[in-house]
Amino acid sequence: MKYISIHLYQKMLKHALKEGLKRDELVDLPTPIDKVEEIKAVPADHFFFLHEFLDDKLGPGFSIRVGQEMKIEDYGVLGLSWRTCSWAGEIFARSERYFKMLSNTYDFEVVEKGEDAYIYLNREPHRRGLELSNEATLSATVVVLQAMTESKIIPTQVKFKHAAPADLSSYEQAFQCEILFEQDHYSIRYKTADLHMRTAKADREINNFLIERVKEETQGIALGGDRLADDVEHLIRNALPSGIPAIDEIATQLGMSNRTLSRRLAEDQLSFRDLIRKSQEEVAKDLLKNTDRSLAEIAFETGFSDQTAFNRAFKRWTGLSPLEYRKQ
Repeated sequence: MKYISIHLYQKMLKHALKEGLKRDELVDLPTPIDKVEEIKAVPADHFFFLHEFLDDKLGPGFSIRVGQEMKIEDYGVLGLSWRTCSWAGEIFARSERYFKMLSNTYDFEVVEKGEDAYIYLNREPHRRGLELSNEATLSATVVVLQAMTESKIIPTQVKFKHAAPADLSSYEQAFQCEILFEQDHYSIRYKTADLHMRTAKADREINNFLIERVKEETQGIALGGDRLADDVEHLIRNALPSGIPAIDEIATQLGMSNRTLSRRLAEDQLSFRDLIRKSQEEVAKDLLKNTDRSLAEIAFETGFSDQTAFNRAFKRWTGLSPLEYRKQ
């Protein structure tokens, strides 16, 4: 069966409400708005029907506008892994392997021809809803690549297989380039140099971690309690030099909500606060034993704003001051 992630379906519903549609108008859909919290995916036909329904209700360009509203976080852990790609075009190589986390209907192909790089979306539009979904996908491509690079890179050309709508204003605002309809394929063209641009958040260690999470979700592997705690501690330790991370920051990197993360930890009699303290203590002990860094530096590395607070916390954890522990 063809399916679409509930995250993408929800995004469309939320944007429809934002554009003025009433909630009552969304309760009789094949997958109604009051059922979306209970499921992980919708049949692709329901998704395409929603595109058709909202295009009729909200006018030409709704699919383009909802594409422009997409955030990397809307794609779950797959989207989070995109942030840590080394270069912008890597997203499509990764999508080829893992996009089935969102849907089994997408097929991207990237072809570089000198200074131009063509991103082909190989989805045949057997119905109007699929045409609109392809529009949303190409529109979202623009904002996702801009978010990854933290730059205003724009395409140089966009092609659609279907006919042009009556109103092109949403298309022109989204793409800001040549837009062609009734072509032989769906594609978006960029300068090759732009697709090779280094991403703003490239981080090999976090990237590898997220790729493992993507693989697990792709294969339907449930993350055990011990493994989840290890992953949370790993992310906490990486974040500590910038300050003690909030639970929503870590939950977002894991592709889940605060509530889900708290519940999963509680199932193993753990709390996020427990893991913060444990991570701080382990980092502090390691630095005291194996480096000659000053106490002020170690305080900073463990997320404290000053050495005094660090000294008090360490004494509470171990019964020893940092200096006493180092001498031992």
